[in-house]
Amino acid sequence: MPKDASGHLIPGRIGPERPVPRSIARPEYVGRPGPAKHVGGDVYDEPTIDRIRAAGRVAADAIAAVGAAVRPGITTDELDAIGHEVVVAAGAYPSTLGYRGFPKSSCTSVNEVICHGIPDDTALAEGDVVNIDITAYLDGVHGDSNRTFVVGQASDEVAQLVERTELALQRGIKAAMPGRRVNVIGRAIEMYANRFGYGVVRDFTGHGVGTSFHSGLIIPHYDTDRYDDVIQPGMVFTIEPMLTLGTHEWDMWADDWTVVTRDRSITAQFEHTIVVRETGAEILTLPS
Repeated sequence: MPKDASGHLIPGRIGPERPVPRSIARPEYVGRPGPAKHVGGDVYDEPTIDRIRAAGRVAADAIAAVGAAVRPGITTDELDAIGHEVVVAAGAYPSTLGYRGFPKSSCTSVNEVICHGIPDDTALAEGDVVNIDITAYLDGVHGDSNRTFVVGQASDEVAQLVERTELALQRGIKAAMPGRRVNVIGRAIEMYANRFGYGVVRDFTGHGVGTSFHSGLIIPHYDTDRYDDVIQPGMVFTIEPMLTLGTHEWDMWADDWTVVTRDRSITAQFEHTIVVRETGAEILTLPS
């Protein structure tokens, strides 16, 4: 497992991109430097929500398959292969592959990696945590989700972080009610995280998703007046809190993707795509 003398992760060797059958439709950004500007807002009609739910189910099934394979000794690139095959077998495209040049079909973020870890020859070890982030593009829409898995047995401190991060996501989802502003979601998450002294990552957020991978809508995971869009019925977006055992501050690796905690403390993340209904949120990224 690539680590430096202090035991912290360092970049591993990245293998080739995985092929996708030509019969599977690509998002418009594949082969381009970046995506086109989102149009149409973040509120969707029921037929489109049904399509997002179908894409979300593919992503959730792929994450479940990857999670079942997590064990000491397996590499993050081998996990990427499992997720890739599930997505492609469903006739979907792995949304991260080719997004702004990202070279793999999932993000695999280990230990101190907050998000956007690139699958490589890093081998997981007993007690590690690994976040698996997979988005599926199907029938013109994206469904985005992630989960953090413990490799074997972790320390109580780390296991509790993982469990509480998922509970923080659930609190954020419950806060997503029509008429409220999106910062209420961040307030609910941060208030819960503060009970345990966890860092709450601020600069990487939830986002609008659907016909675009990222619509421009920002969903904060901390209490702030900076983002105050009003939540509406039919609005679709992700909530994906990232909590740490230390600071919320971060550094970026030279690959311009991998984000790590500045103090190299362990971090966990969970994510769902949701649609807001009159009585609350419906999760669109549940497995089959």
